[in-house]
Amino acid sequence: MGKDLDPSKVRAARAAADLVESGMVVGLGTGSTAALMVQRLGERREQDGLKIIGVPTSVATAVLANHLHIPLRELDDISSLDMNLDGADEVDPQFRMIKGRGGALLREKIVACVAARRVTIITNDKRVDRLGNVPIPVEVSRVGLKHTERRLQRLGAETSIRPLPSGTLFLTDGGNAIIDCQFAEIADPEELDSRLQTVVGVFETGLFLGLCDLLVVGTEDGVEQFSSHERRNPGCGG
Repeated sequence: MGKDLDPSKVRAARAAADLVESGMVVGLGTGSTAALMVQRLGERREQDGLKIIGVPTSVATAVLANHLHIPLRELDDISSLDMNLDGADEVDPQFRMIKGRGGALLREKIVACVAARRVTIITNDKRVDRLGNVPIPVEVSRVGLKHTERRLQRLGAETSIRPLPSGTLFLTDGGNAIIDCQFAEIADPEELDSRLQTVVGVFETGLFLGLCDLLVVGTEDGVEQFSSHERRNPGCGG
């Protein structure tokens, strides 16, 4: 284990990966927590003969899974998805989430909407009473980027167009930009998501609502699991 890794994050990621059974088709999330989960799946494939098919939510995840010899398929090439495993930036008591720090929120949401069971992996500090301590990533078209930013600002957001460390524009795997939107208060996540989705130029938001069935939480002492008692897909439409 690397010295800079949070032990509680590692425990949670490994516990979530251990929920996977041979024969499953599994959505593989994006980000530092998801990477730890994928590494554990690779260990299980090597040590225990775990046989799964992974559906990656980003190029970075696909590269890691290929390195670990986990067979992959594109989402349109499979008929069903047994489980999706991914991290989150914040989760409230109603299992509503902010996600997208890794920059793959559109693909993550598409995969989550297909999965029969959605497992979210976090550390205890990501649990909040109310969403909004972190910005909401919003994936947008590069065309008219500044105009889209101004529309988001009119909804009350303090905005930042996401850059790469080099200072150039960050682009998702789909070639889109991300505007991180900080709101002073998010009293109604569903209402805010609806308003954001109506902005011309917006493809998707980092509000994941009704898309978590099981929360796997790494703590100082171990791992806790919390199940959502209501299966909902409001963020998927139809």
